Amino acid sequence: MDIVKQYLVQCISTAANNLRLNSQKIEIVAMLRDIIVKSNDLDDDIRMMKKITELSTLAIRFNEIYSYLSQPQIDLSKFSEKMKEHSSILIKDMSHMLDVVSPDSFKHAIEKLKPFVKEEEKNIPVSVLETTNNSIKVDLSNRKTDPDVFEKSENEIIKEKIIMDEENDNEDLFFQNYESEILKPIKSIDFLLKQISSYDVAEDEIFRWATLMKTNGDLSAKIGFEIIANMHRILSRAFTLIGTKELVPKSEVLESMRASLIVIVAVIKGKEVDITNYLNRAEEFGRRIQILN
Repeated sequence: MDIVKQYLVQCISTAANNLRLNSQKIEIVAMLRDIIVKSNDLDDDIRMMKKITELSTLAIRFNEIYSYLSQPQIDLSKFSEKMKEHSSILIKDMSHMLDVVSPDSFKHAIEKLKPFVKEEEKNIPVSVLETTNNSIKVDLSNRKTDPDVFEKSENEIIKEKIIMDEENDNEDLFFQNYESEILKPIKSIDFLLKQISSYDVAEDEIFRWATLMKTNGDLSAKIGFEIIANMHRILSRAFTLIGTKELVPKSEVLESMRASLIVIVAVIKGKEVDITNYLNRAEEFGRRIQILN
């Protein structure tokens, strides 16, 4: 991640730490940070964000920060002080945005970033536009292999159908059982982490939990619960690496895995507590173990 993205993500995290966030707001903050991290053209994406109602005010702040970081020369002696200033400025705008959007409405808002049509393209001659559309069709078909592109909209359809279609007993039952299925292994895993610290766990049992975490993560992703899905992926990979002896289960590792559990429980149960630090710790741990072979 380049320095501009790191700076913006840090400002967002610092601002979020100064707000009292429930599980839904934490999910929105995570999606906001994800936009920055995955952007291929940050300057262009910020410009587009300014044209989206839900993101416009925050995007103006992002643009100010981006402009500061794009200066030919930056006074490094004031770098840390400037970051605190930018983080403080973001608090009010983030608080306002988090009060007016939900995870679903925020997802719909950021989806507008993908098909965004530039103003100048409206005047393209018909023949040229047809050629452009042809190339777009090719690009879209290629993107079908990218789960981050079409899965989101399909997930929303699935989730809304599960919630709204009262006549479909099988889907209602599935959704009602989802939370209990996800929460069922939590206490056992919490106890397992204490056993692992004393190396008192069979290798096949560790891999069994790795498989279950992957299954529950895939299930969560399928119905659109990205934060829960990501926490399960982190746990699955961690268990796998511990089982193959590529990751030593030191106290720091186990506490990071436990942070993932805490996030899962808090989000599922809708706890009105600030779990930002647990989420940050779990995500940072996930990034570290992702590069391990």
